[in-house]
Amino acid sequence: QELFAEYAAELADPEQRRLYEEEVTALERERGMEVHFIHPEAGYVLRTSQAGSRRCYLNVCSNAHVGAPQARAEPGGHRWALPYSLAPGREELSRGGQRRLVYDVVFHPAALRLAARNAGFRRLLSDTALEAVERHCAVQLDRANAVLLRGTKYKGVPQAPVIRTPLPGGAPPPPNDGDSPLPPF
Repeated sequence: QELFAEYAAELADPEQRRLYEEEVTALERERGMEVHFIHPEAGYVLRTSQAGSRRCYLNVCSNAHVGAPQARAEPGGHRWALPYSLAPGREELSRGGQRRLVYDVVFHPAALRLAARNAGFRRLLSDTALEAVERHCAVQLDRANAVLLRGTKYKGVPQAPVIRTPLPGGAPPPPNDGDSPLPPF
C-alpha cells in the first residue's frame, strides 16, 4: 500500500509530469517525430448514455495545438471545418461508486469561444463531438437524450493525449525489433 501511495503521489506531482513529458518528447524526436501533449482545458460537459443503458460523459475541451475552426461561405450559410483531437474513452468511478465512461473531445479555443456566444454553433460543436466518439470509438450514443450539464466544465481526471507529426528531414524510423517500449508508428 505504501508503494502504491508513493506511486500515486508521484503521478500527481506536476514536476514529475513535466519531466515525463520532456523524456517522451526527447525519445520521439530521436525517432524523427514531433510530439505535442494536448492538455485539455475545461469547456462544457454532455451527458448521454452508451448502448442505451450505460451512462457516459463527453468533455468538450480546448487546446491551442488543435487546428482552428474555419468557415467557408456557401449558398444558404457556411460550411465549417472543425478539427478535433479525441482520446480513447476511459472508465472512471463516480462519487457514488458507479462506473462511468468519459471521453475528451478537444477543439481549438476559438471554437469554444464561438460556442459560448452562439447556441447554434454550440449545437454544431456538440453534434461534432458526439459523431467523433461514435465514429472513432465504435460505440452507439443516445443523441436524442444528450444533455448539457449546466455548471459543470469537466468530468473525471484530465489526461493528456499526444499528437505526433513527422519532423521534416527527421530520422527514418528504426526497425522495430520488439525491444522498444514505445508503440510502433
